[in-house]
Amino acid sequence: MNSPTLPCATKSATCGSIFDAPRLKSELTAIEQKLSDPSLWSNPQLSQPIMRDRKRMEEQLASDEELAGRTGDIEAYFDLAREGEPVEAELEKEIQSLNEYADGLEARTMLSGETDPLNAIVVVHPGAGGTESQDWAEMLMRMYLRWAEQQGFKTEMNDYQDGEEAGIKSATFTITGEYAYGLLSGETGVHRLVRISPFDQAKRRHTSFASVYVSPEIDDSIQIDIKPEDLRIDTYRSGGKGGQHVNTTDSAVRMTHLSTGIVVACQNERSQHKNRDRAMKMLRSRLYEYELEKKRQATKKLEDSKLDINFGSQIRSYVLQPYRIAKDHRTKVEVGDVDRVLDGYLEPFIRGYLKMRRNGGVPAAVEQEDDLP
Repeated sequence: MNSPTLPCATKSATCGSIFDAPRLKSELTAIEQKLSDPSLWSNPQLSQPIMRDRKRMEEQLASDEELAGRTGDIEAYFDLAREGEPVEAELEKEIQSLNEYADGLEARTMLSGETDPLNAIVVVHPGAGGTESQDWAEMLMRMYLRWAEQQGFKTEMNDYQDGEEAGIKSATFTITGEYAYGLLSGETGVHRLVRISPFDQAKRRHTSFASVYVSPEIDDSIQIDIKPEDLRIDTYRSGGKGGQHVNTTDSAVRMTHLSTGIVVACQNERSQHKNRDRAMKMLRSRLYEYELEKKRQATKKLEDSKLDINFGSQIRSYVLQPYRIAKDHRTKVEVGDVDRVLDGYLEPFIRGYLKMRRNGGVPAAVEQEDDLP
């Protein structure tokens, strides 16, 4: 049999780990010694960054072991092939799996921003178009929730408004996991769907838009000052699909930041106090991202990357008719298996955006994937 081409991660792993495991183990030991100091836990601003560093190093060491294990499996298949065993199908499957794993590791190496390691708060809104756009917004929401599930991340729905006939009017949810924000930061923008509408009796092709906004969940180590006089807080009764657990008290909270017009809402918790705390955390995250965006605009660092979030300037199209493809208009990344994308397969787009960001807004070489089994 012809030997398939090994991914770069496999070659590296056969000659030694792509991570400096001995150094990481030494640094991890030093961190464990710091965390053994009881006085550290009384200061969250000091302990939280150290805890994040420990988790990052533990994950890197786990990745090192995973690479070594996968490489060993592939080498074992090669040994069996040399002995005449029919293992080509299994070997190609293992190499494809390792390629995808190595691509994910490559994406992690490009996450160096201050807020990249943080959790992500995702807001999805339908565009104009009524039921059609509301259904598309729900499809996007599901796509990100499925992606988070596949990454092993936790999700929490903060605010959810049903559409009138189908779909959603809005949804806000938090994705909790290491580098969740960094991985999803490129998803902010307008997403376009082209399909035969299931709500059109004439079976005509429709174009729908929905916007996605991703912000980092800011922890206590980053200070955001919010003046009480610049804040309006409204309470209202939580909505839902019905049932015995529907909240019948005015526990939902909506906060409006008067200076910027930023509005956040939370109705997930039964307690108004907990909803208020959660909404304040969401507001701090939105304000932090708002200030970062102002700085980016002032320095014009992203002038050429076309990241404006306006309807008609979509960042990505998902075409189901007359052909099938998902295409990012900034990075030029294309995936033919659009159904897989809508089921949470976002890795090619995430990787393409991170490469473009690393290159100062210039897209990397065009990445195109055919339909996958």
